[in-house]
Amino acid sequence: MPRHTAAAGRGYPETMPRRSPLVIGHRGAPGYRPEHSRSSYDLALEMGVDAVEPDVVVTRDGVLVVRHENEISGTTDVADRAEFHERRTTKTIDGAELTGWFTEDFTWDELSTLRCRERLPKLRTTSASFDDEQPVLRLRDVLDLVREGSLAQGREIGVVLEIKHATYFSALGWDVAGLVAAELREAGWAEGRLPLTIESFESTVLYALQDRGIPASYIYLLEAAGRPFDLVAARGKAAPTYRQTAAPAGLDALVGQVDGISVDKRMILAPDKLGRATGPTRLVADAHERGLRVFTWTARPENAFLVREFRGAGSPGSFGDYESEWAVLRDAGIDGVFVDHADLGVAFFRR
Repeated sequence: MPRHTAAAGRGYPETMPRRSPLVIGHRGAPGYRPEHSRSSYDLALEMGVDAVEPDVVVTRDGVLVVRHENEISGTTDVADRAEFHERRTTKTIDGAELTGWFTEDFTWDELSTLRCRERLPKLRTTSASFDDEQPVLRLRDVLDLVREGSLAQGREIGVVLEIKHATYFSALGWDVAGLVAAELREAGWAEGRLPLTIESFESTVLYALQDRGIPASYIYLLEAAGRPFDLVAARGKAAPTYRQTAAPAGLDALVGQVDGISVDKRMILAPDKLGRATGPTRLVADAHERGLRVFTWTARPENAFLVREFRGAGSPGSFGDYESEWAVLRDAGIDGVFVDHADLGVAFFRR
């Protein structure tokens, strides 16, 4: 039975290809400031993005905090805090074993004392110069600052909210969809008046939020390989792969369930064994034929992140021929693109 997605419920015009894609500040503007820090979000808004993307995970006392992952040793100063040394542990998250410090082992009051750090300090040295200056944020903080930024700039700025590890947190006793729905309602983001997109690699949490009546655009995130953990937990090896979901028959099954998909850029670029882009693939066109929008992640200018064909001289942190790579994505007709360098993304994808 079709769900009440934005497209199904309102004949959403954005299901049609856009003249230019939404430019989404991926965790703010982490090319210049530590990701998910206040200054990262402020800078992204100043640079003119259409929306910003906070990732949310859960604390021990049920607060939604903004971190790329629930393991936080690479993005905060927690490893240098003597009072938290004994909380270092090893866990299995979505089938992968990780050692470090995890948000679910801290209360919000404890996490609020931590400071943000650049996740890639050797690659982004300028951003790393802002380490240890800014506190960790809650989802509520980001929702409020985007609303305030919209009013200050006199334009609508959206939030693309990514929910991380919902099945994992469910096993710990947290109803993640319920927490998110309550936060959105309390913050005034659940009336459909503000541009809200909700995304996840787990479709079950998207459907749970739809069932709670949260008006938003719902986007299903797809990796280039592997299977979604929620479906693996439920079906084992019978769970569909992400690639199967991106194929025409898989897209057929998403119609009426979600508003679109968000894919690893390599699924559009299709680099060959020599690192040459052979795309754009048919993925965007296939999705558009079914009324599904397509976002892609992540457009970054540094050599370290470009497919080999577009890398230039210099270090991994030097900028390569990113405009040529981004042109393949643009020409595929994408509806949204996640960028780390908000100014470069706005300048390229809007011209």
